[in-house]
Amino acid sequence: MASKLATSNLFSVALAVVIALFASPVMSRELKEVVSMSMVDRHEEWISRHGRVYADDVEKAHRFKIFQENFEMIEAFNKAENRSYKLAINHFGDLTNDEFHAAHNGYIPLPKPKGYNLDSNLFRYEDYDLDAAPPSMDWRAMGAVTGVKYQGKCGSCWAFSAVAAMEGIHKIRTGALISLSEQELLDCANGFGSHGCSGGYMDDAFGFTAANHGLTTEANYPYIGMQGMCNANAESSRVASIVGYEDVPPYNEAALLSAAANQPVSVAIDARGPEFQFYAGGIFTGSCGTDLNHGVTVVGYGTSPEGINYWLVKNSYGVGWGEGGYIRMRRDYGPAGLCGIAMNPSYPVA
Repeated sequence: MASKLATSNLFSVALAVVIALFASPVMSRELKEVVSMSMVDRHEEWISRHGRVYADDVEKAHRFKIFQENFEMIEAFNKAENRSYKLAINHFGDLTNDEFHAAHNGYIPLPKPKGYNLDSNLFRYEDYDLDAAPPSMDWRAMGAVTGVKYQGKCGSCWAFSAVAAMEGIHKIRTGALISLSEQELLDCANGFGSHGCSGGYMDDAFGFTAANHGLTTEANYPYIGMQGMCNANAESSRVASIVGYEDVPPYNEAALLSAAANQPVSVAIDARGPEFQFYAGGIFTGSCGTDLNHGVTVVGYGTSPEGINYWLVKNSYGVGWGEGGYIRMRRDYGPAGLCGIAMNPSYPVA
């Protein structure tokens, strides 16, 4: 027993010495590197979990430095008190925020496709009684939302946003939830102003789908994460059609709520910033502007137990981001909405 106590005491003393040395300004760089190997271990575990492959040791060292900086930023953020949301390392862990933004945000507001904005002054939910609206809405619970998808390193968020809105209205109108093809939009909607992985606009996706008399299924025209040649054969098997789209009055969160109470709605947000890159859960109230650069889909709304009103938003970064691929964003923020969410919403009409 005495031997065990002596060993335990020696370990405690040694640990205290190591901690003191690490904090000391005179500790050598070499010894600090040995003591801080846990960060290397974290990176190695992250590499294994996400299947990341680097070209050589130089790139690996560069990515390790970014990973470490991101990890430390997240740790510091989460230690702060009174946060309504948390951050975590995810599959974007070795990307700078500029790299993340360039590869994953592809919303480009382009001229409206002619003939398919049913009436630029029409908003069919204008007279919707918000007092009679349900206090919360989750279109997932209504069976109108397919599983979370992943756009990969392709600025195709506009296609995923539009498809989620069209999947929703098709389910509401017909009772059938069908996963539709984002790849068809990437390959075939160029004539309506889209630029594939280089960006696009949800209204252009709606315009193409209306002109095309529908979209085919994801199974029939699967996503490959890059723009290819339009597959006319796969394109011909259309299963879900719309007649056009309408705009939600901009700078009006009440109007957006009226629409979201009736169907999923495509919106654009400013998703630049590390807090969005590493969002892990809670009500997002982060700092963001109104430089719209990312297309997502409002699939509901609600109020947290703490009394914060929020939008329930489906993203296209995979289930490893956010709350299983979703983000709850603060609602009732102001005319533009948090991150500009109320600036340019629209929805398909079937």
